[in-house]
Amino acid sequence: MCAQKSFATSDEALLSANYEDEEEGREWLTTFADLSMLLLVFFILLYSMSTLDNEKFSETFSSVTQALSGQMEQIATSRITQEEAGVLLDQVMLQRQIVESQRKVFSEVKALQTEKGIEGVVSATFENGLITLRAPGDVFFSPGQVALSPLGEKIMMTMKDFFIQHPDQVINIRGYTDDTQPTGRVYQDNWEVSALRAVNVLRFLLDQGIEPGRLTATGLASLNPIVPNTSAANRAKNRRVEFILEKRVTTN
Repeated sequence: MCAQKSFATSDEALLSANYEDEEEGREWLTTFADLSMLLLVFFILLYSMSTLDNEKFSETFSSVTQALSGQMEQIATSRITQEEAGVLLDQVMLQRQIVESQRKVFSEVKALQTEKGIEGVVSATFENGLITLRAPGDVFFSPGQVALSPLGEKIMMTMKDFFIQHPDQVINIRGYTDDTQPTGRVYQDNWEVSALRAVNVLRFLLDQGIEPGRLTATGLASLNPIVPNTSAANRAKNRRVEFILEKRVTTN
């Protein structure tokens, strides 16, 4: 009887050891599942991009790899919950919807340029969901002045109508100058000139009924030149006003 009991105890111990070995052997499944989820999210991000710039992608990937150097093992064993994955996917889909919506608005901008005859004056570009309208500073302002010129006001009236038709667009007005410092004692430097020009454009739109919460003004002086300030023609291109349109996302 004692021998039988001893054999039974040995069998139970053996089964218990085998079960523990199986549990330890399944630990890799957790890491594999987390890695699969990360890969899924990564490919969804790639799919959400309407166009892929290989050079920019390579630079971004290299930067991320360098920043995470030495942490890849920790990342590989980290866990991402279903809730976190769901939030990330929602953000990706929202961004894609915003880009598509802005693409439609950009099409309307191109139509506006043709219909209102401002195509040769106000240019438009679209990148990453942002629409940039650009107008020469010499059209909007007289030399050395910060108040809108009559021609500038006329063009702004056309743009104002478009802005009113799209209340979901937040508008950042950016004033730029060339690298030539203002003469006289009226304005201290180009920072002041560019800031006052941007603010005066903002005030004009406020007077036309544009919601204040949609508008911001930024003076950037001679920063971010389009072309090098090496000639009069180039300096004229760098003196400009830009309107950056970004879709306003509201939460119910």
